[in-house]
Amino acid sequence: MSYFKHHVFFCCNQRENGESCCNNLGASNAQTYAKDRIAELKLKGKGKVRINKAGCLDRCDDGPVLVVYPEAVWYQYVDTDDIEEIIQEHLIHGRVVERLKI
Repeated sequence: MSYFKHHVFFCCNQRENGESCCNNLGASNAQTYAKDRIAELKLKGKGKVRINKAGCLDRCDDGPVLVVYPEAVWYQYVDTDDIEEIIQEHLIHGRVVERLKI
């Protein structure tokens, strides 16, 4: 069994010279929102959920993106409403959010 039930990685890469990247599209703020919500919902810790920042996940054209393990489900999101839906549906209820999946 994995240490965490779900391990979520947000691409928070910042590229130079205005190149397309997830962080230009609010990835760090989205990651902070998710981390705070998971703590608020008491879903943080061993056997539960871990929210992490990642460097470039090499999906810049799809960004901003995150990936949920162990399922290896990739999501594209726009705002905190999308992040909340991923938390509620995937992380809590185990249902992939098809409309955000890439």
